[in-house]
Amino acid sequence: MKALCFDRFGGPEVLQLREVEAPVAKAGHAVVRLAAIGLNFADVYRRKGNYHLTGTPPYINGYEGAGVIESLGDATSVFEVGDAVGFADSPYANAERVLVPFEKLIPLPPFIDAETAAALLLQGLSAQYLAADSHRILAGETVAVHAAAGGVGLLLVQIAKLQGARVLGLTSSEAKRAAALEAGADKVVLYSEDWPAAAKRFSGEGVDVIYDSVGSTLLSSFEAVRTGGHVVFFGMAGGDPPAIDPRMLMDTSKTLTGGDLWNVLRSHDERVRRANELFRWVREGRLRVRIAGRYPLAKGADAHAFLESRGSIGKVLLIP
Repeated sequence: MKALCFDRFGGPEVLQLREVEAPVAKAGHAVVRLAAIGLNFADVYRRKGNYHLTGTPPYINGYEGAGVIESLGDATSVFEVGDAVGFADSPYANAERVLVPFEKLIPLPPFIDAETAAALLLQGLSAQYLAADSHRILAGETVAVHAAAGGVGLLLVQIAKLQGARVLGLTSSEAKRAAALEAGADKVVLYSEDWPAAAKRFSGEGVDVIYDSVGSTLLSSFEAVRTGGHVVFFGMAGGDPPAIDPRMLMDTSKTLTGGDLWNVLRSHDERVRRANELFRWVREGRLRVRIAGRYPLAKGADAHAFLESRGSIGKVLLIP
């Protein structure tokens, strides 16, 4: 089969489409023929060598995709050959086929196609746990979302609005401002503006919670929340976060929570339950999935460059 591989860490140019051995089904696993693959910033970090990566060179990146089960390693009461499935956390997905544990496979209903699933699962499940677990958003709360026009950001804005919150989006361009407003944000501020001050104007004293996926903005995020407010840190797209003085947390009664999806997806039932909620919102028209671009697997380097350009609005997909 063909797979997008790299032997060394570096820029998008290290990625090459190669012929590799196709996976063989084994007990507790299925071989999935992929129809769409989700590209995420974590894949960029792995390509650069500064994020955990499974295997040895040549590396095959990717943890998210959707397609059809081609073979099963053993009998299962849940899956059959030909079933449409997706996954958000299984490695080696940048290929035509991938071996996935049964536990990590999510059945797709007929109204969710492969591209929608690959564009929704990882970032949608992330937005969902951020809004329900890291900080349970309540009706009437004020919420600020960093990178509000990104893959997680657009979904998180919509989910926060579903919960009855007032949402302030933070973005880097006028085009992204328009996208965040279209997703339902009540107001959107550019990073070139004094956005912590704008957050205080938006909410009076400061927002109840801010979701920070940028990292380098963490101290400013604390400025944007009210006394007793909450900062949820879940990414480092803009660089490593600064150290936080616990005395500041004590003096301001503010809280800092870290978030990681892998600490939430602990069982097959949990994956399916959470995914089905996302699917239901999509079917009801309450959650819209935006695809920023589709690239053939052979053009994976171009897809990485596009994602790194910060010009994408929504999800970037690789198509085998």
